[in-house]
Amino acid sequence: MDMLSSIRTSYTPSQPTVRQSGGSVTYVELLPDRRLQPYIYCYWRLKTATALQEPFTYRVVADGCIDIFFELDQPRESFVMGFCKQYTEFELDQLFDYVGVRFLPTMFPQLFRIDASLLSNRSESLGAVIPDTARFIAERFTPDMPSDAIRQLLDGYFLHHVTRITFDPDSRLYGAIATIMQKSGALNVEKDIDSGISPRQLRRLFAYYIGDSAKTFSKVVRFQNILRAKPSTQSLRENKLFYDTGYYDQAHFIKEFKNFYGVTPSRAFGR
Repeated sequence: MDMLSSIRTSYTPSQPTVRQSGGSVTYVELLPDRRLQPYIYCYWRLKTATALQEPFTYRVVADGCIDIFFELDQPRESFVMGFCKQYTEFELDQLFDYVGVRFLPTMFPQLFRIDASLLSNRSESLGAVIPDTARFIAERFTPDMPSDAIRQLLDGYFLHHVTRITFDPDSRLYGAIATIMQKSGALNVEKDIDSGISPRQLRRLFAYYIGDSAKTFSKVVRFQNILRAKPSTQSLRENKLFYDTGYYDQAHFIKEFKNFYGVTPSRAFGR
């Protein structure tokens, strides 16, 4: 359990705040029950306060996590989105109310025995992946449900689910992840990770539990650490942050950041 809990204490997967809606769209994150926090980073809700003038584009940046999500008005249609190695944009209507569950890295496969690589870089109908959970969502959620009621329902479901799971954390995998976290993703995977197994075996573990390679996951962790630091455009130039975080040069940094976020660092941080 300590190995599983360590990810929560060393990693904070961040998503950008909603800016372009002028306050008509809100995004909030809710902490799950403390007993679920080693596995679930947060529950989240993305909704319109009033009808928008036009359809809304919502950008999800790479964060190393797997999410379940559904629209509260249509709970029979639920989805799971796997590990993504670049940003994803969703075209939403003028009115919406989405609820999601963000699982910390490795936890979705631990909880549901699903190979994460089968979900990578796409979303899939939840009913085709974990039908019991899709059925629970379809039967228990209703439009305009208060956030506290949503949290209580999700807590109750996942607390019960966890009691039926025998966790099997592989020390070689979690040791490699710990090294990546300690170095904030700025490392040479081949040289800096001493897992005690062959590169091929390590690739298999990362593919199953993360959804991609240790190298790609490290890049996402590095990007997320920069995102959380919220540097100004001036400090990005003057402090040469890209060198400190293991990028070859500024062009390399901007290209990778844009791949994970969708815009350049100067636009993302707006300074």
